[in-house]
Amino acid sequence: MTAFKILCVALSLALAAPAFAKSASRTRLLTSPNPAKLGQTVKLVGEVDGFGGGAPTGTVNFTDGDVALGAGTLSPYGAGQATLTANMWHVCALTSAGGAACWGRNSAGEVGDGTTTRRLSPVAVTGLSSGVVAISAGGSYSCALTTVGGVKCWGVNYAGQLGDGTTLERHQPVAVSGLSTGVVAIAAGSQHSCALTAVGGVECWGSNYYGQLGDGTTENRHTPVTVSGLSSGVVAISAGQHHSCALTSVGSVKCWGGIYTNHSTVPVAVPGLSSGVAAIASGFSHACALTSLHGVKCWGTNNWGELGDGTRTNRSTPVEVSTLSTGVVAIAGGQYHTCALKGDGALFCWGSNDSGQVGDRTTTTRDTPVAVPGHTRGVAAIAPAFGYTCVSMVTGVVRCWGFNASGRLGDGTTRNRRAPKPIPDFTALVRTRAPLLTKSLGAGTHTLRATYSGDAAHSQSSGSRAQTIAP
Repeated sequence: MTAFKILCVALSLALAAPAFAKSASRTRLLTSPNPAKLGQTVKLVGEVDGFGGGAPTGTVNFTDGDVALGAGTLSPYGAGQATLTANMWHVCALTSAGGAACWGRNSAGEVGDGTTTRRLSPVAVTGLSSGVVAISAGGSYSCALTTVGGVKCWGVNYAGQLGDGTTLERHQPVAVSGLSTGVVAIAAGSQHSCALTAVGGVECWGSNYYGQLGDGTTENRHTPVTVSGLSSGVVAISAGQHHSCALTSVGSVKCWGGIYTNHSTVPVAVPGLSSGVAAIASGFSHACALTSLHGVKCWGTNNWGELGDGTRTNRSTPVEVSTLSTGVVAIAGGQYHTCALKGDGALFCWGSNDSGQVGDRTTTTRDTPVAVPGHTRGVAAIAPAFGYTCVSMVTGVVRCWGFNASGRLGDGTTRNRRAPKPIPDFTALVRTRAPLLTKSLGAGTHTLRATYSGDAAHSQSSGSRAQTIAP
């Protein structure tokens, strides 16, 4: 064959080769507050999920009908806190197909695969192979938020924590009564659950012995009830062992239930946090706030240094976490340890370390934050839990370390690990976020849209939401 013919054959093969197949993406638009008052700043957040291909990159364009509102740049760091969750004995994550998978102890069906068989590696949750946008693990149960804004839960149900109107244990997801649509976030505690609605209201259900449902009683509820005084104006929620917290649209924090010496059956303001808070997180018996200046403050029990202030003194009011006064974009609380993620993807943890859950390759308890070796960049989401920690990376790899009873590290063994190990043959969904602030919306109801144009690895997608502006 002549050189000319070889060149022609090579050219024809190149032209015939199929184009590189992009991974799908999914865009969800969140707005707060909603409703808002005329002239009030509205925050728009475009969440873009990559179904494979790593973290979506680029920008999200926001529009009000045909009117351009502006654009925001995507970042994966801290955007995926609702995609990875861990509690006492099990872990759940959103998959690269947008479904849910869980692993660990399964004695009450908390893994959600229709059995009570312990799972040492991730298995699909029955009926949730796609269409899931958030997941939260409680004490031996789990809850998921679907793309249509509905909530489904499974596992133990003796206190009504599944919200289906019964106390029957469920080994696969069941719908939460009255929450088939209109929910934007969920939080599962030890024995109770809460949901944040699209209009900024909070509803909770399950155990209420300490008033953690916030309805002014201590009566367990088998279906959701509205938290007193919080029918609107809330932008984020968290739940711990016996307490719940809410972040309001003005940046203040309110909590209810029992956390250290603070006990209330209705929401009360957290001292020192009347403004300037960007996110909240609950541990077992402590809570933390991420400030708008990207610092961290915590309060509650501190027997293992989980508050990170360099002491073992319990605190009824927030104290600053040492060395983390700036640069933090996400926080999460475990049983007796806490973790924070910086804007460059670097991970810091502190508190109890008896099983190596802090991740610094020791079992030395840390009263102040320490950097986690091997995780100084590229961490997308964090989930500290009961003696162990899991993270997801911007590549979709999930790594866990610490106490591995019941296989909660997901590596196919029950061997404890001081050093992180990737979960084999599992890729998590990678979420990125782009924010935009606007005051340009006039009175009335607006159909807002967030549009992601795609990148080299991901296809285009968009999502919309109705936003009300009161005169």
